[in-house]
Amino acid sequence: MTGFPPRPAAAGLELGAGEIHVWSVRLDPPAAEVERLGRALAEDEWARANRFRFEQHRRQYVVGRGALRALLAAYLETRPEAVRFRYGPRGKPFLESPGDLQFNLSNSHEMALVGFVRGPEIGVDIEYLKPMPDCEQISERFFSESERQVLRGIPGRAKEEAFFNCWTRKEAYLKAVGEGLAAPLDSFDVTLAPGDPPRMLTLQGDPERAARWFFRHFVPAAGYVGALAIEGGRWEVKGWELDPSDRSDPSDRSDRSES
Repeated sequence: MTGFPPRPAAAGLELGAGEIHVWSVRLDPPAAEVERLGRALAEDEWARANRFRFEQHRRQYVVGRGALRALLAAYLETRPEAVRFRYGPRGKPFLESPGDLQFNLSNSHEMALVGFVRGPEIGVDIEYLKPMPDCEQISERFFSESERQVLRGIPGRAKEEAFFNCWTRKEAYLKAVGEGLAAPLDSFDVTLAPGDPPRMLTLQGDPERAARWFFRHFVPAAGYVGALAIEGGRWEVKGWELDPSDRSDPSDRSDRSES
């Protein structure tokens, strides 16, 4: 999937069974938009934002969390500031109130990716395609032997693209299972060559376990690559870029936006 059409986080967003919604979010909007999104953040979120040393990183965090709250509010038909989170042992956020809505957020440079699904946990990852002349050396430390062999055989700049394909797919899986980088990156194998369909080849040496995982590859904007991972099922993936121009109240059912 390359590029997403714009859509606002308006009231009444509907996420059906078997659907995954993925949103890209620009983290460098005008100052007025940063201020508007920041009004929904909780005290603990502002405390974390203010710990960032650089203003750029603070702004990226505020926009990312504000956009996440706006989207969750649209799905839950509430207000962004009313959304409450709890956190897993490694800091992964979940909705405080019990329910079947699952989400995951990733950010890199000036863009974030957010995935939503009803049911199982989801993992998403996005990476900015910065120059990586040492990508093969990094892969020798972290990737599996079969992945390293594939990467060695890819020429030129395509090698860097393959590296980021591999990295985002691995990160998306680890976020879906809640392990983060605590799990060894070489404990499973994924496809990475440019043009190859995204999938897991083996999981701890078992191809049958790997086959239960669903992956999707994204190019949400020029210079970025992303991935999602989720276990089981057949999924219809829909994607949008969050349009910050909408100012409707997500709790107002009369201002519903239909796709």
